[in-house]
Amino acid sequence: MALAAAVSVVAIPIVSGCATDAGRDASGLHAADPGAAVVIRADRILDGRGAVLTGRELVVRGGRIEAIPAEGTTEGAVVYELPGATALPGLIDTHVHLGWHFDAATGRLGSAGSTNTAEDRVLYAAENAWNMLASGVTTVQSLGGPEDVPVRDAIARGSLPGPRILTSILPITAGSGGPEEIRARVDTLAEAGADVIKIFASASIRVGGGPTLSQEQLDAACGQAREHGLRAVVHAHGPESARRSALAGCRQIEHGALLDRETLELLAERGLYYDPHTHLIFENYFVNRDRYLGIGNYTEEGFRQMREAVPIALGAFREALDVEGLDIVFGTDAVAGAHGLNWTELVYRVREGGQGPMEAIVSATSLAAASLELEETVGSLAPGFEADVIAVAGDPTADIGALEHVVLVMRAGVVYRHRPLAGTP
Repeated sequence: MALAAAVSVVAIPIVSGCATDAGRDASGLHAADPGAAVVIRADRILDGRGAVLTGRELVVRGGRIEAIPAEGTTEGAVVYELPGATALPGLIDTHVHLGWHFDAATGRLGSAGSTNTAEDRVLYAAENAWNMLASGVTTVQSLGGPEDVPVRDAIARGSLPGPRILTSILPITAGSGGPEEIRARVDTLAEAGADVIKIFASASIRVGGGPTLSQEQLDAACGQAREHGLRAVVHAHGPESARRSALAGCRQIEHGALLDRETLELLAERGLYYDPHTHLIFENYFVNRDRYLGIGNYTEEGFRQMREAVPIALGAFREALDVEGLDIVFGTDAVAGAHGLNWTELVYRVREGGQGPMEAIVSATSLAAASLELEETVGSLAPGFEADVIAVAGDPTADIGALEHVVLVMRAGVVYRHRPLAGTP
């Protein structure tokens, strides 16, 4: 299996902002001692698990959350004063496509026929990674392309700004073959460094979303993923493909736009996560219609099918909210044109889908982390956790639209964005 060649990436000094910092140099970049505390003070702190903390401050040291003591009790080399803001864990999007982009030359979707080189695709992926980080997304699961790997690794080394990345590299599809061929492909992906196995068990919603893999093929794919200690997430629009996935012991259902209550209850019974995509994926396609139309199954009929699917997908989401024990996580299926607009999916789920604001925030923080098996590392603001912290102007538990107004982004203790609120230093 060919993977995109890694390219050298120059570290970009984008740590910026304005804080009460004795170590700030003339350029405005922070030069605080790495061992010193960084303190974030906001009107409220959402811990990502459903609690609201007031009168507290967040203390970060060495890239991790050290403590959440009473406000004003910590002396820090860098103090971020954010009156009127809410601090919360960085958002975790469990379904993006990091490398999808519009070609600079044509303005249209970069596809198999594109003249982009492997290096070009890596740079587009790096751009998308930055756009998502700047918008408050600090961890993504990319499902996926070979260009993910060098970007993932560069971000992990600290030489490139971006969210923490987990990638499937390439998917399992009907074209992967029978059970034995599928097991071999999973082995190859695991050896190549995949963090998760992505499986297409149904067709695109643009062609009806019918099942494409047999029970035996899904048993092989998900079973072999478990042999490698990897999660298996499944593109499954309709009841039959989702049911087969649940019986195969897969981990998560992606999309599920056509699922009925019986199938949703089966997912809950079997302990699968449900990752519905109710808004951003559709809206982005409609806004950028001319940039997609005529490529693959992006046909006039395909767009008609998507428009018809919008209320159906919303109905499935509303039904899912009423299914006891079903874990609904945050994912957007962000493709070309959507990176950095991830938060709009949560706003839609609350305003149109009827999900509670705090429930939506938990779905994008601690619950999303659990779906990625990272619940002991990220997704919560608690001592010992990675300091993936964002702050937004206002209170998203009162108005979920506050997620649009990001004033601070910190990942692993490094501040990548700081936009002070009006009236603050």
